[in-house]
Amino acid sequence: ATDSQLYPLAHLGLARAAALASDTARSRQAYQDFLMLWKDADPDNPLLIAAKKEYEMLQ
Repeated sequence: ATDSQLYPLAHLGLARAAALASDTARSRQAYQDFLMLWKDADPDNPLLIAAKKEYEMLQ
């Protein structure tokens, strides 16, 4: 369910898996979805920081 705390993390996992599979378009979309879902998260959260760096590397 989309109200699960794990839902955003599923998008991050999908983004990382797609990146490993060289599916850049799918990876970008999944990172965008994750970052949108976590837009109000603590900016110092290490997972959020890592995801932003990984997303930037796809650009």
